[in-house]
Amino acid sequence: MWNTRLAVLVLLIAPFFAEGQTYTTLNNASKKLQKLYARAQEFNTLRDVASAEKELFEIINIDPTFVDAYILLGNIRYNRNDLAAAEESYQKALNTAPDYQIRLWYQVGLVQLKQGKYDQAQQNLSYYLSLGDNNPGLQQRAEQHLANAIFGKTAMENPVPFDPMPLSKHINTPAPEYCPVISADGSYLIFNRVVNGQEDFYISRKENDQWQPAKSLQALNSPDNEGASSFSADGRFMVFTACNRRDGLGRCDLYFSRVKNEQWQTPANIGPPINSRYWDAQPSLSADGKTLIFSSDRPGGQGNRDLWMSTLSEGGQWSVPQNLGENVNSPRDEQSPFFHADGKTLYFMSDGWTGMGGFDLFFCRRQEDGTWSEPQNLGYPINTTGNEGALVVSLDGTRAWFDSDYRSAKPGQGVDPRLKGDADIYTFELYPEARPVPVTYLKAIVSDARSGEALQAHAELIQLPEGQTFSTSLTSERGELLLCLPMGQSYALNISCEGFAFHSENFELTDSRNATDPSLMEIALQPLESIAAGDTSAPIVLKNIFFASGSSTLLEPSFAELKRLIKLLNENPRIHIQIQGHTDNVGSETDNLNLSEARAKAVYQYLADKGIATERLSYIGFGESRPIDSNETTAGRKNNRRTAFVVRY
Repeated sequence: MWNTRLAVLVLLIAPFFAEGQTYTTLNNASKKLQKLYARAQEFNTLRDVASAEKELFEIINIDPTFVDAYILLGNIRYNRNDLAAAEESYQKALNTAPDYQIRLWYQVGLVQLKQGKYDQAQQNLSYYLSLGDNNPGLQQRAEQHLANAIFGKTAMENPVPFDPMPLSKHINTPAPEYCPVISADGSYLIFNRVVNGQEDFYISRKENDQWQPAKSLQALNSPDNEGASSFSADGRFMVFTACNRRDGLGRCDLYFSRVKNEQWQTPANIGPPINSRYWDAQPSLSADGKTLIFSSDRPGGQGNRDLWMSTLSEGGQWSVPQNLGENVNSPRDEQSPFFHADGKTLYFMSDGWTGMGGFDLFFCRRQEDGTWSEPQNLGYPINTTGNEGALVVSLDGTRAWFDSDYRSAKPGQGVDPRLKGDADIYTFELYPEARPVPVTYLKAIVSDARSGEALQAHAELIQLPEGQTFSTSLTSERGELLLCLPMGQSYALNISCEGFAFHSENFELTDSRNATDPSLMEIALQPLESIAAGDTSAPIVLKNIFFASGSSTLLEPSFAELKRLIKLLNENPRIHIQIQGHTDNVGSETDNLNLSEARAKAVYQYLADKGIATERLSYIGFGESRPIDSNETTAGRKNNRRTAFVVRY
């Protein structure tokens, strides 16, 4: 097969090998041509490319076979991203002297790849590899470019759905806008804008489904430049990139800020072990703010810039960053990670994995054992022959935002969003195969049931049936809480505050539920002090106590909730509780009464077995006599089947 392909390639390029063809090089050129060429090289070194080109055109006019002039002219055009003109110059050099510099076959193939001329690129890169160049590094790059040419052609023949729309003029202006970050609830957008050479954060809020005019985020902006950012789902913890600062540890460092008393605090360097004397930048925080993925060129990676991950301990210390490994990191560069709130899907840009050429966007998923799946290219036309910028994806996975300078692209030239010359922010519907696990969210306000005042309470989200803690957080000073809940799972939520009875919720998020339908709750905690003073204690429903159907056997997912109840009793040794059992109206009234009492007794016995004194405990069954919802619906009957407790002193 290889011999057949090589024979075809030789036939394709055979016209270049004219018998007896002669040409001029720098070594055999006249002194006048050598002088003109030296002047062109000097102008090019001084970046006076216009003068350099003028000298080269004069050389070619005098001697159209001076091959070095075509090569230098091609290099000048390539460096200014004038790819079509560079290809023309390289091709003239090859037409004149196909065997003069075999690496020109590589260079013309690369230029064709960058223009999306995948067939020609494949031919020329394959021919270069057949010549046996003794430069292993260049051969390795040629092999990657060849793979990109083959992939690029296939991708263009099989495009993915993609219809990018620019955001409104309240976001996009004649100035560059880039690095968008969307809040979990989609209510506000933070991005970078460059005005008079100053790179700052701007924020826009969505009202009536419209983005409002963006305003400078004064609390975080400084006389220095602020770069790529990420924040936790509740919008109260932010990490961003800043370079060349006096308190920096390396060229670029990560900085952080928290919201306190509804104000962003003065940013601080996040410090070691995350920051180092190397380039550390482009952060992505997990939804709970306790996992940080970022790009760094520190030693110990797979390539130049790799993706690394650190986790936040209960004591508030970041762990030593771990490289994401060879399944994610290539021998080249990985940048701009976005770790979706599903806790599994990672989007990033790379120029080391097979793609369209340049930086492409990829995604991979974290497996159950903590490893990562093989990266998948997002496909054409999301990826192009240019360098694609950072991407963020909505909670439900249906929409994505990215920055690009599409409108500044010119025929024959590559597009490089990293230059940010005319970048704007776009949004598009992400096709299903590239979507993460859909995520919904819970918004709640926690307050004192007696006074109505906001409470700073602890929230623990537990994944069922495993009983493992999924996330922990603290409500804001205003009692506000926002938690992300990946679909397809069941969760137990416990809200607790010292001096108050705890509150529990249960969420069964099957795939059939609409992920865009968040839970909005007002949670009032009962103060134990008021109960001690003789106030009537309303029953507190234990929404995460589960029994086998028609049985009083406690199921394992109940144990996390029961441990929370034991903790409350141990921390408040003066209180007594009555455990109450309830059923729906399915079955006979007598059977339901007996079942409710047996279930209440099972909880009583569990607490007693764990060391709670029985004189502090009592139990009673009410059967179907005290419904809190309709028994005419499945959801209503589920609510009526409950276990609760009442606090007494």
